[in-house]
Amino acid sequence: MFYYAKLFRNSNNFWICRLNDLLSAAVMIGLLMLISQINLGISMPAVAVESGSMLPNIGIGDVVIIQNAQRTQIISYTEGVISGYTSFDEYGDVILYMKYGSTEDTPIIHRAMYWVEEGEPMWSGGPAAPHSGYITKGDNNMAIDQKASTSRLQPVKKEWVIGVARWHIPWVGYLSLAVH
Repeated sequence: MFYYAKLFRNSNNFWICRLNDLLSAAVMIGLLMLISQINLGISMPAVAVESGSMLPNIGIGDVVIIQNAQRTQIISYTEGVISGYTSFDEYGDVILYMKYGSTEDTPIIHRAMYWVEEGEPMWSGGPAAPHSGYITKGDNNMAIDQKASTSRLQPVKKEWVIGVARWHIPWVGYLSLAVH
């Protein structure tokens, strides 16, 4: 068996060399994903962005690396303004959350703007929050999600948050989006 592995690894045949390259790349990607899962504490540590709602900071087709929300403190835009904390060129964290807590819908990746308690107005002059949660907004959107159809009148509960965006790799996700 080792004899054939050595022949395969040391072959000068063009197709065997390409196959060897592909297998090496697959092993490296697999190891990177495994290490990411262990370090970031999330089973799927990377997502491809499908919309332009986070432009110019995160674009369509960018791959975003996510950290488990339970392993970090989420800093809202309002808290970021006070502390000076920024993420993706704006104050506060960008979060990935399940719309209305549903696993059936595509998760939303938007910025946590501020936290509201149950019964507090969700925005100045707005309706009372039916439960505590984050008010969110895409960087490229004019209105907060709770005023729009994205998360209509529903603050994002902590348990709906999948994770916090930490890094992004431009354009790498286009292949994933093309397959879907």
